[in-house]
Amino acid sequence: MSLISRFKSRYKDLQKITKVFIQQPQLSFKRLTKLPANLRGFNYSQEWQPSAVTNKQPSFSGLPAVSQSSNPLKSYINSHKEGKGILKWDHYFDIYHQHFKKFVGHEVHILEIGIFSGGSLEMWRDYFGSKCHIYGVDIQEECKMYENEYTNIFIGDQADRKFWKLFKDKVPVVDILIDDGGHQAEQQIVTLEEMLPHLSPGGIYFCEDIHGSYNDFASYLHGLINSLNDMIQLSESGISPTQFQSWIKSMHFYPYVTVIEKAERPEEKIVATGHGTEWQPFLKF
Repeated sequence: MSLISRFKSRYKDLQKITKVFIQQPQLSFKRLTKLPANLRGFNYSQEWQPSAVTNKQPSFSGLPAVSQSSNPLKSYINSHKEGKGILKWDHYFDIYHQHFKKFVGHEVHILEIGIFSGGSLEMWRDYFGSKCHIYGVDIQEECKMYENEYTNIFIGDQADRKFWKLFKDKVPVVDILIDDGGHQAEQQIVTLEEMLPHLSPGGIYFCEDIHGSYNDFASYLHGLINSLNDMIQLSESGISPTQFQSWIKSMHFYPYVTVIEKAERPEEKIVATGHGTEWQPFLKF
């Protein structure tokens, strides 16, 4: 990147920051006060070194090893030598299976954004079974060729909210969303904002290829984490969760991947209940 291009990029970033401060000054300042802790955590991760305990034999080493065959997706990808192309990071397949296995053999509606050469559409059909309904989204018209009796292809821009409105009108049920599309932050943010509320109860949002230490979409996700940890309606009976807390069961972070699980039913109260009869006197509740 040239010096001029770098300056233009920094200037645009400064404009964005200024705009946010003008629109939400109190919240912006509050977030700015968290920057030291954020940088502290980042620096710690960059300097992290394993301790001597890493070289010790784990206590569970005597347990039977999990065979590769226990993950059908790994077996599939390792045997896929010919046919339509599939390009995924190898560690994704364990993450897929961990979060998707509950749907195997059941009727499931899966949406994959970013079709490329079509191989993963066939993989999902093989993994989930004949009750699987597959929807693919891509910006390239050529991907329409992968449509068949169990796969519907939609051509459109994932950063276009109007496109998602039309999609939701035509596809009322989505249980799993895999974002392997353009990998740009704005595309990922629009997709999440439009489609996360649309996911079925108990559904899974899975975003791939979140690359880079200073990724804007990762920063956006950190904002979601802050909301997940809110304690803004505390009472004697517990915490009345926000709508986001009520419906978001969990968020998982892996190298290059974020997974969000929706609750099967909304959480009405977050409660901490004391159990037992013997308590230290220094804390009353």
